[in-house]
Amino acid sequence: MGKDYGMIASRVNVLWVVLSAVGGMALGAWYMGSRIQSPAEMAARTAPPEPSPILVPVESRVLSTDVVTRGTVRFGLPQPVSIAPSTVKGGAGLISSLPRPNTPFNEGEVLMSASGRPVFVLRGAAPGFRDMSPGTSGSDVQQVEAALARLGFDPGPVDGNYDQKTSAAVERMYQKAGWDAFGPTREQRAAIAAIERDWSDAARSRLAAETARDTAVKAVAAARAIGEQNIRQATIDSAARYGTAKQLADARAGKSLLVEAERARGTHAAAMADADIKTQVADRALVVLDPRQTEMTKAAAEAKLRVAQSAQRKARVEAELAIENATREASLADERIKAAEGAVKAARLEGERSVRAAQEQQTLSEFDVKVATERFERLDRELAAARARLGIQVPADEVVFIPSLPIRVHEVTAVVAGSASGPVMSVTDNELSIDSQVAIEAAPLVKPGMKVAVDEQALGIKASGVVETVANTPGTRGVDGYHFYLGVKVENTPVPLAGFSVRLTIPIETTKGAVIAVPTSAVSLAADGTSRVLVDRGGRQEYVTVQPGLSTGGYVEVNAPNGQLVPGQLVVVGYKTAEPVAMK
Repeated sequence: MGKDYGMIASRVNVLWVVLSAVGGMALGAWYMGSRIQSPAEMAARTAPPEPSPILVPVESRVLSTDVVTRGTVRFGLPQPVSIAPSTVKGGAGLISSLPRPNTPFNEGEVLMSASGRPVFVLRGAAPGFRDMSPGTSGSDVQQVEAALARLGFDPGPVDGNYDQKTSAAVERMYQKAGWDAFGPTREQRAAIAAIERDWSDAARSRLAAETARDTAVKAVAAARAIGEQNIRQATIDSAARYGTAKQLADARAGKSLLVEAERARGTHAAAMADADIKTQVADRALVVLDPRQTEMTKAAAEAKLRVAQSAQRKARVEAELAIENATREASLADERIKAAEGAVKAARLEGERSVRAAQEQQTLSEFDVKVATERFERLDRELAAARARLGIQVPADEVVFIPSLPIRVHEVTAVVAGSASGPVMSVTDNELSIDSQVAIEAAPLVKPGMKVAVDEQALGIKASGVVETVANTPGTRGVDGYHFYLGVKVENTPVPLAGFSVRLTIPIETTKGAVIAVPTSAVSLAADGTSRVLVDRGGRQEYVTVQPGLSTGGYVEVNAPNGQLVPGQLVVVGYKTAEPVAMK
């Protein structure tokens, strides 16, 4: 049976060989028949094909000339963070908490803590160097006010003056962060109490000085009144003692009324005495001649006559004595006048002295009032200023200023329980920067502030940035001597680019906006030297004269009169010829 099976297999193989040979012969016959053509067919197939135009649309686009280079993305350069000592706290505290490296921080967040107190991070170009409290003013206060305003805590005018509104805003910032604001210290309150005591003493001293001044003013008025009264009294006393001024003047002129009066009185007394003697003489004569009268009566009459004669002599003597006395008194008129004038003058001088003494006392009392008032007002201002400063404070060791925020902790150099003074860590900007370079010939074209397109096609990265730094000399900051260092700041991007190598495209010349542009191959030169483009208008082609502008990246700006070119129109950039049909 095995033998029969081998014979059958051999026959099948032979059959397959025969069939393969027949099929190959048939295929060769078909191929040779397809290659045989008539002369007409060969002429038709060898004629050149008609060319067709290559059309592209007119575009509206921004054209620019670019500088292209590469760079490596990194976070900002590390910058140290230092804690300034606080005078109001009397010394540096101890660090109680520190952040971990790579921890990000935004403005207004607590960076670390020292002795149980927070250290806030705020944006500011100048570092903090002193304690701030109500009444403080300066650029550091203005930085705090600007930060408070950005954080939504209204500090009032951002004018660099730390007032009560600023104090209230600082307190709200502390409260929102979960901390108590730093209020007045025990020493500050004790200083306020001491000023208040001095102020009270000054107020009492001023009141006592004002009372003494009022008394002195009244004493001056009293001295004037007393002086005037003394002058009047002296005048009266002089008149009573020495006579009136007229009498004294008359006596000085020899017209003393007293002398005249004494003379008249003496004359009258003498006349009376003479009349009495004559009467007694007549009475005695009647008695003597009357025989009826007795001797006694005659003796009485004689006695009366003698008495009358004695009275006459007495009157004469007294009159002479009185006149003599009056004359002597009149002769002393000048001395009496001087005495009277002296008494009045003495009274006047005494009054003036008393008034002057009272005025001097008034001047002294007014000076005391001035000194007391100045001291009171000075202490009043000091007290008001001290009370105004007795608000919420910002100690120097509770805030650090960073020029650019947010930040990321780069390295922590301090340790917990160490002194909270001096450098404690370094941070970097949370914003990305790119270290790059440009060739010497391209460096003069690149300026800080220019926009930069950042991309890397292989990674699908696209971002934007701005030129931040262009070195002044080649070969600095790690680049070779044929290039200038270029620093680019990356604008906000959600893509984590740190550490990647990216391509940078810097537009050097731009059309400053979208313009009408066509491929450079669409522009040709006419016989008269003008530039033109061939526009396709639904199968009909027409030349349009244009004024070319900036050309870059394979495109050229064109300006056609009367709006003959608009975006979307088709222009001819070349022609293509159809492939010849293969001969069969």
